[in-house]
Amino acid sequence: MTDVPSARGAEVGRRIGVGLMYGLFKPRVLGAWRVPAAGPVIFAVNHSHNVDGPMVMGVAPRPTHFLIKKEAFIGPLDPFLTGIGQLKVDRHSTDRTAISRALGVLEQGGVLGIFPEGTRGEGDFASIRAGLAYFAVRSGAPIVPVAVLGSSDRPGRLVKALPPLRSRVDVVFGDPFEAGDGSGRRTRKALDEATERIQKQLTAHLENARRLTGRQGLPRFTEADPATLE
Repeated sequence: MTDVPSARGAEVGRRIGVGLMYGLFKPRVLGAWRVPAAGPVIFAVNHSHNVDGPMVMGVAPRPTHFLIKKEAFIGPLDPFLTGIGQLKVDRHSTDRTAISRALGVLEQGGVLGIFPEGTRGEGDFASIRAGLAYFAVRSGAPIVPVAVLGSSDRPGRLVKALPPLRSRVDVVFGDPFEAGDGSGRRTRKALDEATERIQKQLTAHLENARRLTGRQGLPRFTEADPATLE
């Protein structure tokens, strides 16, 4: 098995995230108690801004290893992101090393973070890729849906600027659920069916998160290859 990213590094990353996110913004976290306290877990996070990953890292109750596009690992960010246990993935090929390392995180009872939409966009889970289903079915790990609301006020556009300082960003954790049907099948049809189930769960969670936070007009969850996740 390829080397598994450092769990200790991910804890350091979580502490850095806590300081940065609470120092720059005003996170409001709902449902963190729903995250299983131990064992493998997959966070499925909507994605409309680059701050979404660090925000979840900083407010989640457990250290998280995110699959992040290799283009982000440039200059000094490369050793830094690697050091805090994050996973580099090539979105344009079948990145077997990244897949193996991500499965290793789950096999060791860690938390894997995935943006199932594959890249920044509407942040509405409308285009879920099959990669999430693959990891969930292959590992048996439950999925915890995570809605980040307020990081972008222009859904559908790739906003590079940070949200206004001290602005409120809501992070809502949902109930964990199983992606598979209990049969253990890993066929393409089984993964397609799992992806459909996942999308329904994520979309329902996002709508509920909007109601809870009063952000009805902001972003929606939608299909990926394991190696094309940002």
